[in-house]
Amino acid sequence: MARLSREAAVRRLLERSLPPVPPELPAEAVRRGARILRRRTRARRVMWLLVVAATVAFTVWALTARPWVGPPSETTPPLTGW
Repeated sequence: MARLSREAAVRRLLERSLPPVPPELPAEAVRRGARILRRRTRARRVMWLLVVAATVAFTVWALTARPWVGPPSETTPPLTGW
C-alpha cells in the first residue's frame, strides 16, 4: 500500500464517530484492574518473603557449617627432629 493511500485510510478511520461504549465496560475494567493489582502485590510480597527466608536459611547454614574453615586433618603430620 502506498503511503498516500495508508494516510487516507487512517484519516477515514479517525474521522468516523466512535462506537458507543457499553455501560458495564468501565466498571468491568476497573474490577479487573484492581484484581491484577492485588495479584501483583501478593506476588511481590511472596517473592520478598522467599528472598528473606533464603537469606536467613543461608545465614544459619553458614554459621553452623562454617564452610570457610578447612576440614580437620585426618592424619597426623610426620614427626621429625625426635
